[in-house]
Amino acid sequence: MTSISSIAASGMNAAQTRLNSSAHNIANLNTPDFRRDNVTQSEQTGSGAATSVNKTRVAEAALETDVVAQLSAKNSFLANLSVFKTSDAMAGSLLDVTA
Repeated sequence: MTSISSIAASGMNAAQTRLNSSAHNIANLNTPDFRRDNVTQSEQTGSGAATSVNKTRVAEAALETDVVAQLSAKNSFLANLSVFKTSDAMAGSLLDVTA
């Protein structure tokens, strides 16, 4: 079984990938024929999240989509960070009790 910390870390990595991708899309918004990155996130049974980055088929600008993706990625990262910190604090408390 994978530890809670590992699952939370994979969630933070997935959120970072989504944030990087949306930032890349925004930075290249006015580039001619630029095809946006599209991130697909999926569940890995018992071990967290996985992501894959693909290019869209047609050149298009979607600033609203990318700004929302950044906010979503930020909140996802913070939620997983909270889980990571709580898991660490619980392990520390358990060690304090048994010592």
